[in-house]
Amino acid sequence: MTDLRQHAGPVFPVIRPAEAADFDSILALNARVVVETSPMDRERLGLLDGMADYHRVATVAGRVAGFLLAMREDAPYENDNHRWFAARLPRFLYVDRIVVGAEFAGRGIGSRLYRDLFDHARAGGVPLIACEYNIEPLNAASRAFHDRFGFREAGRQHVADGAKLVSLQTAEVGR
Repeated sequence: MTDLRQHAGPVFPVIRPAEAADFDSILALNARVVVETSPMDRERLGLLDGMADYHRVATVAGRVAGFLLAMREDAPYENDNHRWFAARLPRFLYVDRIVVGAEFAGRGIGSRLYRDLFDHARAGGVPLIACEYNIEPLNAASRAFHDRFGFREAGRQHVADGAKLVSLQTAEVGR
């Protein structure tokens, strides 16, 4: 197996719909960043995949390098953050989680997934992308990433029984 960390050049991921065959890789990626996201087992992933409007993976050399899961406003999703947005916004696409493997960090894979997500929302006439990131404890990398895509704070709330404070963010999709 090639050690991709040795290659400093650009990485050109293939963005495609997630498939059941990708689930083991998705679960492994999520497990590495569970503090920033939330726990997910195969059953939970199957449920999320079933209600997602957007569930794509980025692959590099046949390996799943990252994934993004997003739900529409009317998804039957039991999630405090999704519920917060649904109570305030008529139409949006909520990013449940985006994860890129550590060996692929800094190579534009997350940005490629987000550009594809914005294209998907634009094609579907969805005006806003919604998400959140931790501000207590601070996830500075996520804050910087979302700032680059024009996200702005719409509110804050405590989650995880008060263990985390999140910044609830929205970005206009544009034309």
